[in-house]
Amino acid sequence: MFARHKKLKLFSGNANTALAREICDYLGVPLGDSSVSRFSDGEIKVRINENVRGADVFVIQPTCHPINENLMELLVMIDAIRRASARRITAVIPYYGYARQDRKTRAREPITAKLVANLLTAAGARRVITMDLHAGQIQGFFDIPVDHLVAVPILAGYLRQSHLENVVVVSPDVGGVVRARDLAERIGAPLAVIDKRRPEPNVAEVTNVIGPVEGKTAVVLDDIIDTAGTITKGAAALLDYGAREVYACCSHPVLSGPAYERLQESVIKKVIVTNTIPLRQDVNRDKFRVLSVAPLLGEAIIRVHEDLSVSKLFD
Repeated sequence: MFARHKKLKLFSGNANTALAREICDYLGVPLGDSSVSRFSDGEIKVRINENVRGADVFVIQPTCHPINENLMELLVMIDAIRRASARRITAVIPYYGYARQDRKTRAREPITAKLVANLLTAAGARRVITMDLHAGQIQGFFDIPVDHLVAVPILAGYLRQSHLENVVVVSPDVGGVVRARDLAERIGAPLAVIDKRRPEPNVAEVTNVIGPVEGKTAVVLDDIIDTAGTITKGAAALLDYGAREVYACCSHPVLSGPAYERLQESVIKKVIVTNTIPLRQDVNRDKFRVLSVAPLLGEAIIRVHEDLSVSKLFD
């Protein structure tokens, strides 16, 4: 499809090679020839096995679990490609790890999301493409252009095709209202909000549900499902407030610790996620529905490569 773009090259680390291959298939270009392995002491060994001089290079690597390994792979790959005289390097980071450490909430805390931005820039990235940042202001942590994509249109398309009846879109907290309102408007549904408090990280307590949920199909939307404590407690509260059934949607299925077991045993009918992060191989496919972001990322890549507007993707 884009064979004329001889200087467009895509490479991938080990974090999500399946997504990288999907993007390459969508664009009709081969995945770059590289290898990312380990020395005997655990240090990362990168080899770029083809010429990238003067090329417009995109490195696809979500910084998901194991986050430090995947982040370091990305940094070393960018450095190797920069030293091989690539014209421009764009880091394609479907999931941006450390995004939840975006501000100081107490004395002597780091702002790690900013540190990661500095590391990427220092390594040689000259542009970033990412999806559904936990905090939109992270774009301002970079001194290079950031294209911030959103998964709501993909999720909305699936929900419309599912023909769910009497739907209400639910934000799991006040901070997610803007995202939830966007989904609600796209599928023509009302909006509700779960009022909760966090006594400590990864612990949530539901105190109230604001909005019309009685007798409705509740679709809870979040950017991340991590330990799944918030989403499963919220789903149970929605049933207590009269919801008929509950679906859960998220962009990034981090799913750490007991998350899989909690979701499997929860009242949630189906968990709808994207493939920014690969799921475990043994996941119950009846409980999960995975939507691909490869076409969206592919379109963003070719628009960046051809100096076209990325925001037009969401008009």
